[in-house]
Amino acid sequence: MFFIFFLVLNIFAQDKGKPMSFKKIIIDIEQQYQVSFNYTEDNIVGLQLNPPKKTLSLDQKLQYLAQNTNLSFENIGNRFINIYKKDPESKMICGYIFSSTDKKPIENANINLSNKTQVTTDSNGYFEFKKEDATVFLISHVGFTTKRIVAGNQNSGNCLQILLEPEITELQEIKANAILASGISKNNDGSFEIKPKKFGILPGLIEPDALQTMQQIPGVNSLDESVSSINVRGGTHDQNLFLWNGIRMFQTGHFFGLISVFNPNLAHTISIYKNGSSAFYGESVSSVVAISSTPETAEKNSFSAGINMINADIYAKYNLTKKSYVEISARKSITDFVETPTYKEYFNKVFQNTTITDFSEKQNVDYQSDKKFGFYDATLKYAQKIGSKDQIVLDLITIKDKLTVFQSATVYDMNKSENNILRQENYGGNLSWKRKWNNSNTTKINIYNSSYKLLANQKTTMGDQIVTQENVVNNNGINLENNHILNSRFTFNDGYQFNEIGITNFEQVSNPDFYRKVKDVLRTHALILEGKYNDTLSRIYFKAGARINYIEKFKKIIVEPRIQFNYGISKNLNLELLGELKSQNSQQIIDLQKDYFGIEKRRWIISNNTTIPIQKSRQISLNLFYQKNDWLLDVENFYKKVTGITTSSQGFQNQLEFVRTTGDYEIVGTEVLVQKKLNYFLTWLSYTYNNNNYHFTNYEFPSFPNNFELTHTVSWAGIYEKNNFKIALGTKWSSGRPKTSPDVSKIDLSNPVLVYNKPNSTNVHIFSQVNISSTYKWETTQGIQYKLGISILNILNRKNEISEYYRISSLTNSIEEVETFSLQRTPNMSFRVSF
Repeated sequence: MFFIFFLVLNIFAQDKGKPMSFKKIIIDIEQQYQVSFNYTEDNIVGLQLNPPKKTLSLDQKLQYLAQNTNLSFENIGNRFINIYKKDPESKMICGYIFSSTDKKPIENANINLSNKTQVTTDSNGYFEFKKEDATVFLISHVGFTTKRIVAGNQNSGNCLQILLEPEITELQEIKANAILASGISKNNDGSFEIKPKKFGILPGLIEPDALQTMQQIPGVNSLDESVSSINVRGGTHDQNLFLWNGIRMFQTGHFFGLISVFNPNLAHTISIYKNGSSAFYGESVSSVVAISSTPETAEKNSFSAGINMINADIYAKYNLTKKSYVEISARKSITDFVETPTYKEYFNKVFQNTTITDFSEKQNVDYQSDKKFGFYDATLKYAQKIGSKDQIVLDLITIKDKLTVFQSATVYDMNKSENNILRQENYGGNLSWKRKWNNSNTTKINIYNSSYKLLANQKTTMGDQIVTQENVVNNNGINLENNHILNSRFTFNDGYQFNEIGITNFEQVSNPDFYRKVKDVLRTHALILEGKYNDTLSRIYFKAGARINYIEKFKKIIVEPRIQFNYGISKNLNLELLGELKSQNSQQIIDLQKDYFGIEKRRWIISNNTTIPIQKSRQISLNLFYQKNDWLLDVENFYKKVTGITTSSQGFQNQLEFVRTTGDYEIVGTEVLVQKKLNYFLTWLSYTYNNNNYHFTNYEFPSFPNNFELTHTVSWAGIYEKNNFKIALGTKWSSGRPKTSPDVSKIDLSNPVLVYNKPNSTNVHIFSQVNISSTYKWETTQGIQYKLGISILNILNRKNEISEYYRISSLTNSIEEVETFSLQRTPNMSFRVSF
């Protein structure tokens, strides 16, 4: 009886209640009714009162608390209860933020007010602020699209219910960073990506020259050290597709191939595909090199200027408004003012065994010459965002090289002189419009034009003959591309492309008179479909597409499937399979080796579907990629076959020089790269094996080695980068390219006529070169950056033979061997200022 009596007194005492903290009271209510209170500590700090009776309902308890405090309570669905002070002079704006997909509260979302203050949401997605602080505010959170809210006349009694849409961003999967050098990465689609602004250093390079850099990638070579003769897996240079901001470039080199026409201080991203390129890339049977100067994110105003021993350049970017900017760059040779040691070595390399240095075979004629060479390039970009969904970008580029040769000759005490001109130029423009319809759908339209011209005007001092040659290309078209993100794993792209190319070849000769002008035009339509599956959890990347081409003139349909498959066998080991079918309607040929002074002797032509077939290629490659503990191993085996090639496109200087027939080449190869990174030191070793053969069924020798075959190639580099100092040393070794020797046993030495052995039955000597480069960068307190660079190509001054052919000398009436050599020791130095 005593125990029962004590318990009754205790219950009575609780009902009567003693003052307790307000926080303890609401915690008891949360536990009893499974609700959650939202409040700020300042509103309840130090507040105490008698608790409400436990027998009361939830609403009755809230009413009791409101009556005994200076607080108001808002009950939302018997789940959330907002607490705020009763302040008639200061109204509050409150709200809940949820995800639109799963309706779950979003914690730590940022609410940016117009008075530049910021509040965040709690675990329930709740926020509040005084109405006087803002009525228009922005809500943002990582992974969601920023939303603008106008509160209007909303009062404290009604909290906002706000849904945020997830922001789906498709990111390129990077397989490996810092491959070969910092700023170079390899992606899951098999492509190499170069970021020039993050570029470190490579042997012999002090600037991130796109076309020089790509020659460090296994499988990419230039047999004559020229960026105008890049051979990817045995293909010719014209079989590569070079794009600058969507514009096809028909000229890629200044100084007739020793310098890239693409300003190395301008590009933001360079993508290189050896195989498995996207179906949106056409008109190529070899590699794709896509250069973009459009930044991925907004950048501040900047200016830079630099000079080296060949050219000087400037670059400037200025933000006109928050949504628009203009960007310009210009580069010009300094050879008009000074002949540096670098220029002299370049000149000797480019013009050896050409009509510039070999004017006549008659020794009794006194020849003199004076040469003037110069080049420039310039670009302009204007970008404008319209609203939050649209962007317009205009790109313009102009490139020009000009060589003037003044020749004079004294014959029988008479002096004759002539000016000869060789000019090469490329102009391009691209207008693109991009619209982001929503987070999942984007459309991009490009309208572009590219114009190329090669002109030679040669007047001989002997014979009073004038030869004019001209090769003009005009290429324009429209690209439409739609990107659809179906979910986090699936994306689908579709599009349409129209391309028109017109090529004119003109020749006029006096004494004797000759005139020829041929113009051809070809129009193609292409439908593109492409789908991608990317599951990072199962480590599967699969992309398949098809390009369906229709050629109006031939009424021909060509279907080109493409495939990219990457599977992560483990965290460190990847298996990659790439395959593609491609076609190409234009190509470069050589009519005569002495055309255009024998320097830039190739001319563009269009397929006629008979004697000049449409080139077609098929390629497949299997790659194993291993990366662990800063070790990297990349082994790729490939098979490639290109049909529809002509002998005139392969640069023969043997018995096939004047033979016109068609055929194919077939190549099987292996590319290996081993790399190790240790603190500030990076070293790599690459090896490439190629077995590359021609097949000309209508020729007496139906099969023989390809002109561009390098059976074995080995490259090594050691790179040290610490803070602002970088240095790189490297070497390249390759077996000599094929050559054709004369059959001496069948040649009558008294009246020699060239008789050859089987084509490409021997090789020139082994190529070996050691290069070094170093850069140092420093910055002043005013934010001005300075960069000094120095490089030496072929520091051992090795005389490397890169080609060899034979001719009959009219002076000695004998067979003459003509050799062409690579660059001798060539120094270069650069200095750049940026701010």
